[in-house]
Amino acid sequence: MIQIPLANIVVDTFLHGGIIMWPLLGLSLFAIGVVTERVIWRVAARRRQDTDRLTRTYEALSRGDQVEAIELAETSSDPRLRVVAYGLQHPEAGLEVAMQVRQSEELKIARRFLTAMDTIITLAPLLGLLGTVTGIMQSFKFVGGDQELAANKVSGGIGEALIATASGLGIAIFTLVPFNLFGSYAEELHEELDTVIKNVRLLYEKARPGRRERNLQHAGTSEED
Repeated sequence: MIQIPLANIVVDTFLHGGIIMWPLLGLSLFAIGVVTERVIWRVAARRRQDTDRLTRTYEALSRGDQVEAIELAETSSDPRLRVVAYGLQHPEAGLEVAMQVRQSEELKIARRFLTAMDTIITLAPLLGLLGTVTGIMQSFKFVGGDQELAANKVSGGIGEALIATASGLGIAIFTLVPFNLFGSYAEELHEELDTVIKNVRLLYEKARPGRRERNLQHAGTSEED
């Protein structure tokens, strides 16, 4: 029994899919690149999470120790702490407003390439459908000719149509699952950042009298010196 190498089967199937297989190939390579980048980013994002440091930052804010809170937050790569650090470092713009500015930047990173994946999911089946139409059109050219030749050509055109359709659907399915997963993570991050902003605002306001008292004590000590 003769075994045909898998690579030859793939190449042969690709070539029998018609000219529409070339844009589908480019689209599939782009989809693989985008999904790979997002997977690498997601793994790195999980490693950057530092819940313990976030808790200590909350504790520092509850004591009114803004300096310690900034030191804890600014040295972290956790997006939640980066939001806190940016807000505390830009009080002139308003604490909550500054944190929301940083939040939008973090969400932009989390949602990167989601639009591209959405486009791939829509475009790939349409290209496959276009391949189906062109394959069927090619088949109709040979209807009514020599019966044996016509049968071969018609079946070849139908095969081209099916290969293009299957390829387009395969690319869309491959991209759909990561699109939903990363979209879900972006929404989860949005909710977490909203919660962090609310907690920081409450702790900051609660500790304001203590900060004011320490500032007055510090000013009095300076005058005595």
